[in-house]
Amino acid sequence: MNKEEFEKHRPYAKEKKPSMLRRRVGHDYEGRSIYLVTLTTEGRRPLFGTLEGRTDVEGNSPEAPHVALTELGEAVKREWLDVGNYHPEVSSIALQMMPDHLHGILFVKSRMPQHLGQVIKGFKASTNKHYRQLGYAATPSQQREQPSQQRKPGEKRDRSLDDREHGMLWSIGYNDHILGGKGELQRWIDYLADNPRRLMTKRQCPDLFRVRFGMTVAGRNYSALGNRFLLSRPVRLQVQCSRRLSDEEITERVEHFLAEARRGAVLVSPAISKGEKAVMRAAMNARMPLIFIEENGLTPYTKPGGEFFEACSQGKLLILAPWEHHNEKILITREKCLALNQMAKEICNQ
Repeated sequence: MNKEEFEKHRPYAKEKKPSMLRRRVGHDYEGRSIYLVTLTTEGRRPLFGTLEGRTDVEGNSPEAPHVALTELGEAVKREWLDVGNYHPEVSSIALQMMPDHLHGILFVKSRMPQHLGQVIKGFKASTNKHYRQLGYAATPSQQREQPSQQRKPGEKRDRSLDDREHGMLWSIGYNDHILGGKGELQRWIDYLADNPRRLMTKRQCPDLFRVRFGMTVAGRNYSALGNRFLLSRPVRLQVQCSRRLSDEEITERVEHFLAEARRGAVLVSPAISKGEKAVMRAAMNARMPLIFIEENGLTPYTKPGGEFFEACSQGKLLILAPWEHHNEKILITREKCLALNQMAKEICNQ
């Protein structure tokens, strides 16, 4: 849907709910672009393989973390890599099969006659054939239309209400990220390659990667991810830096806060200003304990990325989010900045 159509229908839309499955308004999904696509199995069943290896082994060693694919997993992998045979305008750049989902990078090289969603739909249809042939599909009685789905003549069927336990391989919809900034493609490729190790690390430290909702801190409710015991450390120090600081002053603040962290302080900040970002980045690089207050909320499937993941796995990070999750990139307001800094102050003083 383009922006003009979106604005035309906005007054009649229901309340917008956060969803990772929503397409970007105004983006041309038929034109040349590169996408990171994620698909999950219905019910998040681990049908594609088992996680094997050791987290302390890296590279191409057979002992490095990897997913040993089942017959169905191998069939799904073949179908994904063959996407160009069905859609010549599309090629697969990378693929990572996981036990209950896949991440794939697709390059739409030239304009397609159909929406990207039709490419994904065709892939789902072809892999569902393997799913049924290998005997994974539920019996016909399990796939019947539910009583709540009784329709009047001509009324469209709402498939989201179907009993999908488990007549279909895939859950409804898909998630996509659209390639943007410089260097992002390589970060995607590295992320896919590192996914098995990340999953194995999460399984070894489940408490550090479990999102908690309704956690009360200093009288406020937060969603939280990471080491909540950082809140009980005796010294918690707010990192707040004026936007007017010079580069030299920022360097001085970084050195000051790093010295305090080495003496045992937990640094607390939403990292809004340039100086705050520099302090928190330096502290993370030095493996110092941090409490980061996040403007965007967390979802049950939120997982930290990059350096945040490593800090979380080491028990050096706690992310607190006071508000609900949103998918859109929004410009943070002055009021929210002030509120986040006030929260940091409350957390340090509790």
